[in-house]
Amino acid sequence: MSLNVGILSIQGDVQENLLSTKAAFDELGINGNITQVKTTNEIFQLDGLIIPGGESTTIGQLSLVNGSLKILKEKIENGMPVLGICAGMIMLSMTVDDRVVGKTDQPLLNILDIKLQRNSFGRQQDSFESDISMDSIGIPKFNGIFIRAPTVSDIGSDVEILSKFNGQIIAVKKGNIIGTAFHPELTTDISLHKYFVNLVNSSKN
Repeated sequence: MSLNVGILSIQGDVQENLLSTKAAFDELGINGNITQVKTTNEIFQLDGLIIPGGESTTIGQLSLVNGSLKILKEKIENGMPVLGICAGMIMLSMTVDDRVVGKTDQPLLNILDIKLQRNSFGRQQDSFESDISMDSIGIPKFNGIFIRAPTVSDIGSDVEILSKFNGQIIAVKKGNIIGTAFHPELTTDISLHKYFVNLVNSSKN
């Protein structure tokens, strides 16, 4: 059985996620296709999707224009695993504020019951790296790379906290949905991509 994992390729760290996902497939010995997707037809074929980091407002607006936002929401609600990274986690959420400008009016999938604050650690020049842990999914140590990263200020009762940094929530999971404030595709550690590929594989079997 072959898995089809897509990287939403409207904007953001697309190539880095392709390489990390391919490495995860190879290390796990799983057959599959990893493709860049943006149209509704391409998304419809997927078993799993990564929404990469980038500019969440741009990704949301363009997804709205080409109609992919609707099919994305339907696929995720029907159980397709999704990994939302930084801007991707913002797109999955229900409520977003910006630390500087306040409430934002951007297209969201409204599918992950969390409240987010954009740019929690500052702007681009405030980017940093730090060791974090995601013990509940078997990743005790991971190099978190934070670039204009959001934090989760509130979660719904069915949302699991995967990781915190300085007391702030930076990774969450709800069933088939994972959201991270940091960029796992920018490190050589592919353990989170491997976890996600296994999640996709389990959902298909």
